[in-house]
Amino acid sequence: LDAGAFDAGGHVGGFELEAWLLDRHFFPNPINQADLARLHHPLVVPELSTFNVELNGTPQRLGPGALRALEEELDTTWRRCVAVAHDLESTLIMIGILPTIREFDLNLAHMSPLNRYYALNERIVSLRAGRPLRLDIDGRERLVMDHADIMLEAATTSFQVHVQIAADEFARYYNTSLLLSAPLVALAANSPYLFEHDLWDETRIALFEQAVDGGDAQDPDRCRVTFGQSYLERSALECFRDNARRFPVLLPVLHEAAPRALAHLRLHNGTIWRWNRPLSGFDGTGTPHLRLEQRVMPAGPSVLDMVANAALYAGALRALATLREPVESALPFATVRESFYRAAREGLGARITWIDGSVADVRTVLLEELIPLAREGLRQLEIGEQERDRYLDVVASRVRSGQNGATWQRAFVDRHGRDFFRLTAAYLEHQRSAMPVHEWSV
Repeated sequence: LDAGAFDAGGHVGGFELEAWLLDRHFFPNPINQADLARLHHPLVVPELSTFNVELNGTPQRLGPGALRALEEELDTTWRRCVAVAHDLESTLIMIGILPTIREFDLNLAHMSPLNRYYALNERIVSLRAGRPLRLDIDGRERLVMDHADIMLEAATTSFQVHVQIAADEFARYYNTSLLLSAPLVALAANSPYLFEHDLWDETRIALFEQAVDGGDAQDPDRCRVTFGQSYLERSALECFRDNARRFPVLLPVLHEAAPRALAHLRLHNGTIWRWNRPLSGFDGTGTPHLRLEQRVMPAGPSVLDMVANAALYAGALRALATLREPVESALPFATVRESFYRAAREGLGARITWIDGSVADVRTVLLEELIPLAREGLRQLEIGEQERDRYLDVVASRVRSGQNGATWQRAFVDRHGRDFFRLTAAYLEHQRSAMPVHEWSV
């Protein structure tokens, strides 16, 4: 960093999408090895469980046509994955938490056969001295249970957006991304049910934080899935130093690569799941770069919905991070963190503290502040008006209707009862229509 060796360019976007394989009865189907072998696609890889896969996007310079290119590639990859799954009498669904998942599905027999995953589980259990993981989520209902291993994490599938940032601008963008986390998680919420309990609008947040808890449950500073403890003051180095100071190494692998390859830093950073996570990587020429990974958004409900979420994030991030005065300067970090968890619990019904210090409905913040800011940010990135309108109009319609994935699922249950198989079937049918969620009927 001090030598200026990191790529000074920025605003390259990409994504990761985690998805579920389902059998004919809408249960998770643990066949990802056979599915991936038949698919043989460089952008689709295994996930923690054998009933999950991960779809990746080719990085795109955030400029004219970039959002449409991301959407078209994801749609093409998704359709190919679905077709191959059908050949195996299975299908795919993108949803934060699968309504039909059962606790006994989440066991080590369904862990993908990669040494990294076995080692992670062994180390987490060891750090807890063999004590089971305690899950305690208090939402509209309360769920309390113990689980023996880290496989609860497999129930939390997400849509992670990556944006490459110049090193000297990283702190401003990181802090802005923290501020955006509350409205983003409220907008995208799609995980109200876990083990047939009605919990948070985005239950995935609480579930993931407790699923890989390797420290003292009474010490949130030891939680490896975290919103963090502070803003950045100068650079991404603060996060990496914090990793080394506060978190035991989970994967003690000694790499022979030169220190400049950052192998140990990257390996350790990959075992600390900040909701906004700095990442280091290298381009095709070996030049290192920094990326910001926004992890708060769940998978689904549709390809268009997810790319619309990414458009809002990329545009608002650009607009807010380039203001003359840092937007975080007037808002304490603890207030931003509190708003995030409130938005995860209450979704589009949440009230959050915004950058002027006022407390407002998150829908008002989105409609009156963030969508206009995102339009301006995308304009600064030279993304054309038609492209801006395609995605941000979807966001605006969702906010005005008040219907995201979480509210649609609850409305369906309110109307048809707690038949989670019927809920999953109806959700999947709507997803196949490719309509954005605000147009879904119940």
